[in-house]
Amino acid sequence: MDLSVVIPVYNEEDNIEVLLREVTTALAVCGDYEVIYVDDASTDRTRERLRTLRLHYPRLRVIRHLRNCGQSAALLSGIRAARANWIVTLDGDGQNDPIDIPKLIRVRDSVQNLPGELRMVAGQRLNRADSWRRRFASRLANAVRRRILADATVDTGCGLKLFRRDALLNVPHFDHMHRFLPALIRRDGGVVITVPVRHRPRLHGCSKYGLFDRLWVGLVDLAGVLWLQHRPCIAAIEEETP
Repeated sequence: MDLSVVIPVYNEEDNIEVLLREVTTALAVCGDYEVIYVDDASTDRTRERLRTLRLHYPRLRVIRHLRNCGQSAALLSGIRAARANWIVTLDGDGQNDPIDIPKLIRVRDSVQNLPGELRMVAGQRLNRADSWRRRFASRLANAVRRRILADATVDTGCGLKLFRRDALLNVPHFDHMHRFLPALIRRDGGVVITVPVRHRPRLHGCSKYGLFDRLWVGLVDLAGVLWLQHRPCIAAIEEETP
């Protein structure tokens, strides 16, 4: 299998079918793939919608958490279940445009002469379709994170990313880790490339994150990642063959 698309969702019943249809259209010429929706114990009709859609989309797989565990845990569940070596993630609210997925793949396949192994192609949202408060909070958080961690990533909050499955399984796992993936991958010696992608307004449902909740939690996690950067990473090994 060439690609696994992992989409974590919590109470996104009205966004699922439209997004799944867009993903299917965008990947029509991208080889063999699967789409894994991870339902993080939704309390609306998300579960029923996914059950119905499985009858019409044979590439769709559904994983359900028995209790709500958060976005990072949902992503990790999908990554562990994925069959492909390369994984794409995108947010389940429809603000990431699946039409950009082939763009990330083309960048992965075209880059040369890198200083190390390419392990992630990360999206950077242009012309963000969010309120000024959310844009301000995001710029502030990204600026602080980039200054402290020196991860050379402008927008770690973009859910649209393409990466090697083993690269994510090897980094430390904790709540909200998805916001620090470029720094964690670089800590292990991997190369991360950032490319501009589209961003759309949310048409249905509401955000699951509060403005100040995200800022305060991010500061706590930032301290943890900074500590990790100064700890020995897991050694990458290979066995020599005759």
